[in-house]
Amino acid sequence: MPLSSTAQKYIDLENCFGAQNYHPLDVILVRGEGVWVYDVDGKRYLDCLSAYSALNQGHVHPTILEALKTQAEKLTLTSRAFRNDQLALFYQELSELTGYEMSLPMNSGAEAVETAIKLARKWATHVKGIPRQSAEIIVFDGNFHGRTVTIISFSSEKLYKDDFGPLTPGFTMVPYGEIQPLEAAINSNTAAVLVEPIQGEAGVIVPPGGYLKGLRKICTQKEILFIADEIQTGLGRTGRLFACDHEGVRPDVMILGKALSGGFYPVSAVLADRPIMGLFQPGEHGSTFGGNPVASAVARAALRVLSTENLIENSEKMGKYFKSHLEAIASDLKHIVKEVRGKGLLIGIELNEDVGGARRFCEALKEQGILAKETHENVIRFAPPLIIDIPTLDWAIPRIRKVLKAG
Repeated sequence: MPLSSTAQKYIDLENCFGAQNYHPLDVILVRGEGVWVYDVDGKRYLDCLSAYSALNQGHVHPTILEALKTQAEKLTLTSRAFRNDQLALFYQELSELTGYEMSLPMNSGAEAVETAIKLARKWATHVKGIPRQSAEIIVFDGNFHGRTVTIISFSSEKLYKDDFGPLTPGFTMVPYGEIQPLEAAINSNTAAVLVEPIQGEAGVIVPPGGYLKGLRKICTQKEILFIADEIQTGLGRTGRLFACDHEGVRPDVMILGKALSGGFYPVSAVLADRPIMGLFQPGEHGSTFGGNPVASAVARAALRVLSTENLIENSEKMGKYFKSHLEAIASDLKHIVKEVRGKGLLIGIELNEDVGGARRFCEALKEQGILAKETHENVIRFAPPLIIDIPTLDWAIPRIRKVLKAG
């Protein structure tokens, strides 16, 4: 369907004045409410991306909005040079929810990953006795942890790093989902393993059952930190508070972001117990905006919504319902769909390689009023807000079937 002149105006302005570092679908959104968003022409769409899981609580959740407005009218920023009355409460409530003794708040997910890397390197020297500048961290093929220079240094995606060197050393990559290569990669300088319990950007790759337990066992035996990046999978997305909870695994270090603010504000955090997090000393790490009063108040409200509205339980229930219907579609369209996979409301539909990629299907879904995004060429990712209900899914499922069936 041709774009309206209003929509085209915004696209032309963006293309003229903005860096071309994204390839978005051509829809200009102006308003969101719950699971729905609206474009400049008033058309309504079901958001099946949730800003990569930042909107687990839905668009413009009234409880979180009220917390933002109330705090913004009182005090927005102090820096960490002074204390504020929201940060301590955020620390306490985050610990009570997650069971970790301490946390360190940052802004973006990438900042939190960088924080965890620094923490692991200090732990390596001061606890494990690895010589300074020698600590190594094991990472996994297909990983996505952000786009800073250090993080892209251990990406397996050439596009992310080839033009941005020199790169940061200290990382060893092994295949995802396999235990033996991990064991073989461990040496006397290995400090940590950094893993996504489900690889979202790689195409919603779910490791074999028992894999996380196996990693946990090896890390304990070898005295290596288990660091879980749950920026996308955490806070209810997979039907558990953390994706690691599906296997009863407790990482040494937990990285959170995105849904920690319900989509209102950049908030991330690194969680660990005192023997690990207590290693940081004043001046070693920080952020002017990390832990600011607005961020803390918003995150506190986002966590309350997650618990009081039973969003984790709803994610599990709706995820099973949605996935089962998508699997039924896939069984009827084997010439189009290779596989449906995921947990909770993080679901990927992998298309057969000969159908021409997932992008055109996402564009067709947009015309049907559903916003989803392709990842890794052949995968359509579905990750609606955790507040979604069965009537809304029943509205979406036949439209998804129609688009896939059209091929």
